[in-house]
Amino acid sequence: MGIFATALIQSSSTITSVIVGMVAGGLPISIAVPMIMGANIGTTITNTIVSLGHARHKDEFRRAFAAATIHDYFNLLSVVIFLPLEVAFGLLEKCGALLTSLIAGTGPMSTHHLNFMKPITEPIVRFTFNLVHLLHINDIFIGIILVSIGLALIVGSITYIGRLMKIIMVGRAKKILHAAIGRGPITGIASGTAVTMIVQSSSTTTSLIVPLVGSGVFDIRKVYPFTLGANIGTCVTALLAATAITGPLASAALQIAFVHLLYNIIGVIVIYSIPHLRELPLKAAEIFAAIASERKSLAFAYIVTVFFIIPGAFMGIAILKLPTH
Repeated sequence: MGIFATALIQSSSTITSVIVGMVAGGLPISIAVPMIMGANIGTTITNTIVSLGHARHKDEFRRAFAAATIHDYFNLLSVVIFLPLEVAFGLLEKCGALLTSLIAGTGPMSTHHLNFMKPITEPIVRFTFNLVHLLHINDIFIGIILVSIGLALIVGSITYIGRLMKIIMVGRAKKILHAAIGRGPITGIASGTAVTMIVQSSSTTTSLIVPLVGSGVFDIRKVYPFTLGANIGTCVTALLAATAITGPLASAALQIAFVHLLYNIIGVIVIYSIPHLRELPLKAAEIFAAIASERKSLAFAYIVTVFFIIPGAFMGIAILKLPTH
């Protein structure tokens, strides 16, 4: 579901913020964690689509497609490693709970002192709540209306902020990118994190890289760490969303935001620090890019299959297994 939804909206920031809200509404953490992992994969569709712009030139397309899909393969490898551990031991859920308790305490209103969004959102919520009450609508429908408005505001505001930040900051992001790439993995990861925090979009960050690699300005191995930093930088949106939540499940909302952060940080540390694991996404991207440059139709088939058909099939199976009564 996380892959499918993020691929449709092309924004993991939006989907993770929605997931934070769903957890605050009662969604179990154990269900939300795989959705977070899926959102990481789904967000890579944007730079993969960007690489198709180089399809007319074989060598350019090979380099661009490799630069795009290396993000796909890294996130897929991360899921292969951590999803079984999460299902078996609840590793990320427990680490997120520990971090939440250390930072925000254990009380039901423990994130209240972190909430700098409430003064902005409370008047809108109160106005909406009073309006629907005046219309004498059933409490269940009131809840549905408020949730729908909340989701619409999340999607709309993050999309607008993302577009605004692209206009304002992309030029600066490019300067950071040019200054950082090729100066070592730590600098690359840190710069990727910083740029993504600036533009509030990992899709924008990684999409900046693809044309530069395609044109031969940068080598795929040099941009690899920068791409990984984008995974970490995108977590700030979910953390901000979590601070706006109060009530009994405020801690759970903050916990899933920390799970998102920990998942990406630990994933980068584990995979990039082990040479054999570090090479897997690189080799997979280079091999498939070489094949796709010979047969462009495979690139289109890859996008449709990985981001829509496979996750859609799993969603369909899950729906069919739901009880009918």
